[in-house]
Amino acid sequence: MSTVPDDRLPTPAPSSGVDAGRARPGLVVLAALADVACVLVLASGGLAAHTPGEGIARLLFVAWPFAAGALVGWLATRAWRRPWRLWPTGVVVWACAWALGVLLRVLTGQGVAPAFQLVSLAVLGVTMLGWRGVVALVDVLRPADRRRRERELSGR
Repeated sequence: MSTVPDDRLPTPAPSSGVDAGRARPGLVVLAALADVACVLVLASGGLAAHTPGEGIARLLFVAWPFAAGALVGWLATRAWRRPWRLWPTGVVVWACAWALGVLLRVLTGQGVAPAFQLVSLAVLGVTMLGWRGVVALVDVLRPADRRRRERELSGR
């Protein structure tokens, strides 16, 4: 078996996009903060609708079950490698945040009405998958990446 590289085999093109190699620590922190912000959006929306004027302690009390679920999702997918990926990272983080968040609310005696379950599923889905979708769209629409993809597709 020859160890000489075959020029006929395609080699991956270098990319400056978000999927190039491992994530930089600053981007990982930013992605984690984005997921925390998604949980805080859910909690603050619920508080504003049902008990306006509550303090930060109440906000954190409402948010912690979903934040804990998101953390489990991050650990399960090793999200620090590519936290902006829609699949599987985004979907698993979203599913864990919602499912474990609802479960922890049940276990701690917080409300879990069916309407709340649907609203929390939707809000977390739109926000957690939404920011990742925007990142993916921006990455696809970059002029340099678009030209590289056009060359790859045309066989040049």
